[in-house]
Amino acid sequence: MANDRVPTPPPLHDLPTAKEKRYDRQLRLWGASGQVALEEAHILLVNTGSGVTGIEALKNLVLPGVGQFSILDSAIVCEEDLGVNFFLEDESLGKFRAEETPLESFLQKDDNLKPFTLLLVGAPIDYASLRKIRDLALASQTPLFYTHCIGFFSHFSVQLPRAFPVVDTHPDPTATQDLRLLKPWSELQDFAKRMTDDLETMAQHDLGHVPYVCLLLHYIDKYRTQHGKLPESYKDKTAVRDMVRAEGKDEENFEEAYAAVLKSLNPPTIPSAVRDVLSAPETQSLTSVSSSFWLIANAIQRFVTKYSVLPLPGAVPDMKARSNDYITLQQIYKSKARADCAEVTASVRSLEKSTNRSAKLEIPVNEIENFCKNAAHIHLVRGRPLQLITPGEKPSFGDRAKALRSELTNPESLMGLYLAFLAFDDFTATHTPPVPAHPSSPTGVLVPGASDSALEADAAKLTSTAHTYLDALINESGNRLEDPEYSDLRAEIEKYCTEIARAGGAELHNMASLTGGLVSQEIIKVITGQYVGVDNVCLVEGVASRMGTLKV
Repeated sequence: MANDRVPTPPPLHDLPTAKEKRYDRQLRLWGASGQVALEEAHILLVNTGSGVTGIEALKNLVLPGVGQFSILDSAIVCEEDLGVNFFLEDESLGKFRAEETPLESFLQKDDNLKPFTLLLVGAPIDYASLRKIRDLALASQTPLFYTHCIGFFSHFSVQLPRAFPVVDTHPDPTATQDLRLLKPWSELQDFAKRMTDDLETMAQHDLGHVPYVCLLLHYIDKYRTQHGKLPESYKDKTAVRDMVRAEGKDEENFEEAYAAVLKSLNPPTIPSAVRDVLSAPETQSLTSVSSSFWLIANAIQRFVTKYSVLPLPGAVPDMKARSNDYITLQQIYKSKARADCAEVTASVRSLEKSTNRSAKLEIPVNEIENFCKNAAHIHLVRGRPLQLITPGEKPSFGDRAKALRSELTNPESLMGLYLAFLAFDDFTATHTPPVPAHPSSPTGVLVPGASDSALEADAAKLTSTAHTYLDALINESGNRLEDPEYSDLRAEIEKYCTEIARAGGAELHNMASLTGGLVSQEIIKVITGQYVGVDNVCLVEGVASRMGTLKV
């Protein structure tokens, strides 16, 4: 009798795990290293008002898998909370919204904030507590987010560590192409010559499959023979492009070469932002506990000093070519990139030894490789302290005064709204009611417009304060603002202040949801150390559906 049993197929390898399936889409955005950073994060949310924005942001962090979160909120749960807070049930009525510990008691010990990766604070909040949190975050170099969401307006400010580097900035793929066509190395030159040796007599089918990189190298060499120089100016590049067009014979690879001339025939340069990193004090003055970023930056600086170029990324764009020729071209670029990275790695190991760095702190090779790959696009944020209003005093805008003054004449800028939020903070700092607190302010922080009877007076106080801040900014910048721009700006600020007072501190759920989404997105950038985030203020004007950023 024939055996009808089907043999058991071999087990499948490299199948995605349940976790990879669950987080598949976000892993495509920030990779495994970003997901690990997110899962190891511990976020503290400090709420003293209604707290809707903070809860929305926290929800958007829980979903992608943040490791831990703590909520510091001693308010009592009321019915309104049940409609906006995802972490509360009907049974929560009458209980504390989170930990019962009063904020003031919690902040008495400086090390209470040490367990947290990032702090998120929502307005309104007692001025002394906010200043204490800011100072502790500065001392511990812990990222801090501070949010407002009032009526149709919202804002968040970001306080990052003094030096916050981002290696994996995820630039546009076209921006990462570095083909080194004006400064090719010997392996690339030899391959291009083999591919274009008999270009004039080549069969039509073979001609149509020469990689466009080889075509460009051929015509660059031809131009240099005729003119005695490389085609670096626009006029020179146009001449090379005309040569490609004249001999192209309507083949697709010649069209690719023609389209790539202007963007690919550029000498390798080092962006000014990268030069700033390589010459930063932290790069030059290394210690045994310096961040791995600064050690690698120092090694890259040595490489640049020696070769006047950054390490080759090694990426090759898609192009028409035979598969084996394209693979060979890829291998040439990848081999060069590996050789450059190996030289940088050797420098890193030498620096680790010379700085007496602990073996436990040895920098992984994949971190060095990632730095070399993204060297042309690294980004360094110099964190600035959160701008706080000292009650009764005019704000100082420091070295940003002139830049912020220029924002006042930009019709798309939301600088006026930022001044209105500063006025809001001044109001809450100077109008703390006696115990018992105002019914609408269970935490003891009185907001403008908390009662109908005080609405007009509160709006006038906000407007007056914001106008004072406007004049302070103009005076500090040393650049006057003439009418009608000045009068128009004062009128715009008055509208913002009136709307903020009219809202009475209320957080509209749609605005809180939008703002919470924006905040959580920026928090993920900070935690994963990827993408370039807001530096350092973001504003949303919901009435006209406008959003803008400032650096203060």
